[in-house]
Amino acid sequence: MDTVQFLMNGFGVAMQWQNLLFAFCGVLIGTAVGVLPGIGPMSGVALLIPITATLTSGLDPQSAAASSIILLAGVYYGAMYGGSTTSILLNTPGESSSVVTALDGYQMARQGRAGAALSISAIGSFVAGIVSLLGLTLLAKPLSELALSFGPAEYFSLMLLGLCAVSGLAGSSITKALIMTVAGLLLATIGMDNVSGVSRFTYNNPYLYSGLEFLTVAVGLFALGEVFRTILDRDNGDGKTAKVGRILPTKQDMKESTGPIFRGSLLGFFIGVLPGAGATLASFFSYIAEKKISKRPETFGHGAIAGVAAPESANNGASGGAMIPLLTMGIPGSGTTAILMGALIMYNVQPGPLLFEDNPQVAWGLIASMFIGNVMLLVLNMPLVKVFAKVIDTPAKYLLPIIVAISIFGVYAVQFNIFDLALLLTCGLLGYFLTKNDYPVAPLVLALVLGPMIENNMRRALTSSNGDFSVFVTSPVSLLFLLIGALWISIPLIMKMRGRSVIINEED
Repeated sequence: MDTVQFLMNGFGVAMQWQNLLFAFCGVLIGTAVGVLPGIGPMSGVALLIPITATLTSGLDPQSAAASSIILLAGVYYGAMYGGSTTSILLNTPGESSSVVTALDGYQMARQGRAGAALSISAIGSFVAGIVSLLGLTLLAKPLSELALSFGPAEYFSLMLLGLCAVSGLAGSSITKALIMTVAGLLLATIGMDNVSGVSRFTYNNPYLYSGLEFLTVAVGLFALGEVFRTILDRDNGDGKTAKVGRILPTKQDMKESTGPIFRGSLLGFFIGVLPGAGATLASFFSYIAEKKISKRPETFGHGAIAGVAAPESANNGASGGAMIPLLTMGIPGSGTTAILMGALIMYNVQPGPLLFEDNPQVAWGLIASMFIGNVMLLVLNMPLVKVFAKVIDTPAKYLLPIIVAISIFGVYAVQFNIFDLALLLTCGLLGYFLTKNDYPVAPLVLALVLGPMIENNMRRALTSSNGDFSVFVTSPVSLLFLLIGALWISIPLIMKMRGRSVIINEED
């Protein structure tokens, strides 16, 4: 059966009425999540995992997994669409990858061209989504077949590379990012040892025998952490919303945007494929590249429409590209894909090379739904530009109680115990203090997800080699992954020592 046939079967899954509804709800909620400053795709996806578990409880396991991941992925790329709205109207990025969009988008808004900027960002996001999905369709199967040839040593090194990539480019301090990575790996050791059956760091607490629940930690750190930040720092926002005016871009706007949109889409996709690079780096690189090749570089930062089209296309292209290492190798390339991976594992669906063999309904249904979701987003975003401008004005006193209620009821609906509610509150406070002191939480979440898999593959590799650690360097592929991981961390350190600035990836 070839790729086209698999994709057609995927469309059969995605076109089921409940999956169309899930895709629509996902992209709608995702756009709203992107519009509301500070929430971001990670918090939005983490918040909705328990809700999807409740909504799909009556379906068979395969259908439940497919429907849930379709909704959660919709939130992910919907948030990438919506993140530009606050950047353009309020000069406040909805999430980190929209920081660059604010440079020219807000200047366009001040010039009365907010509608054109929002429309171009929606069109660029749509084109980038289609480009990245074509790449995902063509590369997913060959890459998963390649990954099937990997042994435990190669997988250990690949997952270590994933951790190094996110740790080396997260937060303003590499040292703090590495501390958070190690903390995540330590937390991942809590529970029963899979090999020996011995309990570790449980202190005779029966709730800890199965380890820390990923969902509780993620919702606490991101969603409740943001709530505590808003309350304790009194960060209620006092920006003035720019007037939207004309919505459709002019012919000249389209002419100036076409090249940047396609270049940004391709650049974003290939950067997104790299584990840990993420949408923020893609948008930075795309903006820098457009400024370099522009005939009028002096207009950048003063309302150049190419300065909106390129980074917006790049960050959406990167979000599609990031799905490739997640689906084909089981390596999340960013914080949000780590949460998506956790959701798949919760449904007993293991991302990686066997995903396309064991769960084609989930894998191809997701890919097909992303095509449909991109069309939905374009149709939604163009007429709703003015509506989303109003969503920005939602007072914190209404928004925060809703987030707290969804967090508490969501976690309790899945876990059914008070211990996890206490853990949720603790993680919320911890998330606040960590972000306040510039400790990135994305590496911690990624390490919590990857930790057990890294440990299991390391022990399997050592078992097969009778305890000989050279197994990790005698395999050429494993050695290559380890070298790339070492370079990923050491190069930014060397650049900082020489006084060079390093572009930092916050959390995608």
